[in-house]
Amino acid sequence: MPELPEVQTVLSTLEHMIAHKTIESVEILSPDVVQCDSDEFSRRLHQRSFVSFKRRGKYLLFEMEDVTLVSHLRMEGKYFVEKQSDPIRKHTHVIFHLNDGTDLRYHDVRRFGRMELIEKSEDYRDFHGLGPEPFSDEFNALYAWNKSRTMKRSLKMTLLDQSFVAGIGNIYADEICFRSKLRPETLVSKISKKRWQLIVENSRTVLSEAIAHGGSTIRSYTSSLGVTGLFQLQIDVYGREGEPCHVCGSTIKKVRHGQRGTHFCPVCQRRL
Repeated sequence: MPELPEVQTVLSTLEHMIAHKTIESVEILSPDVVQCDSDEFSRRLHQRSFVSFKRRGKYLLFEMEDVTLVSHLRMEGKYFVEKQSDPIRKHTHVIFHLNDGTDLRYHDVRRFGRMELIEKSEDYRDFHGLGPEPFSDEFNALYAWNKSRTMKRSLKMTLLDQSFVAGIGNIYADEICFRSKLRPETLVSKISKKRWQLIVENSRTVLSEAIAHGGSTIRSYTSSLGVTGLFQLQIDVYGREGEPCHVCGSTIKKVRHGQRGTHFCPVCQRRL
């Protein structure tokens, strides 16, 4: 599943490619991808333009004049911007025909992604029960400490909880734990306010670096738009089991934690 940096990269790229273009019609090839009546979905987007582009957690928010198109890519969703004369790829589910002769095409092999329409809003703080954004003032050491001190949950599972903080997934949770020198299974109830400050700072640093590198193409979500993520070249632990740690040279380990493949350095990271 794409995480915050990949979603941000997709959003920024689409903003560059389709900003202010107008939707002339919508072709829905797989109605189950759209979480409302197909005719209503098409009608409300007819002759609407892409006014602004926002992200909330892992959701893409395309604001039109009077409505917002919400898209969640889930496991393998991708967008292509192609000429209307180009052949339609297999597994294309929704096509937005634009006024410049191009299409915005949604492609999803597993068909897990979803789209919905919501009323245009400038306030997405309570959107889908998501927690604060990692870069927001609301995500700070005091918030994390207060929310976690009675939890019987690990650090990694807490970082993955979208109601705790929005946008972090498996890759970046492992990287944040490594930067914070804590084992992923560390109980958050044992983490001090001072150490939470370090975790918050590392979360922002890891995600900022990933965004700057166009995300990661360990799994490809952005290459459909001609973008190659390079953050995988900076990764310290995720996907590197059996390889030497960049810091101490010890062998990176992989275990199953919370049903997730989890990577860590047994020397650099410790339990509290």
